[in-house]
Amino acid sequence: MAIFADITGWGKCHPPAVLSNDDLASVIETSDEWISSRSGIRERRVSHVPISELARVAVLRALACAGVVPEEVDLLIMATTTGDNIIPATGSYVQRDAGLVNAAVFDLNAGCCGFVYSLQAATAMVQAGLYRKAVIVGSERITWLFNFSNRDTAVLFGDGAGAVVLSASDEE
Repeated sequence: MAIFADITGWGKCHPPAVLSNDDLASVIETSDEWISSRSGIRERRVSHVPISELARVAVLRALACAGVVPEEVDLLIMATTTGDNIIPATGSYVQRDAGLVNAAVFDLNAGCCGFVYSLQAATAMVQAGLYRKAVIVGSERITWLFNFSNRDTAVLFGDGAGAVVLSASDEE
């Protein structure tokens, strides 16, 4: 019998602090019209807490949405390029702080496509029968890396986290 993987829950965490295009225009030569006409972006979020905290909140919300308790999770993949540390992996903080005591965990650093790669890796692992409940979380705190002299990139990024629960299923 084939094993499939279903997204059964989702959650997010976006910081309350907002950095608008007009805010950026006060420190970089740009305007709301220049940014929004090229990117569609009008504002982004800025975090004052580590990304592991943003990720923890998103994970717990995804678990609640899926009706899954933390102890049921057996895999956590953390997609990030701006981890709290290099060692240990940022996902290990999320694992500890979210109570995912039975989960294998690793970080996947792949830039913009990290969440998609993490979802594909977790899907393959669930379909192989290695895990039954996986959590994939993407979290970035990239605003602290902004180069405010380069409007081509500084206007594009913000901070936050999103997570999904992936559950083994016998239905395609």
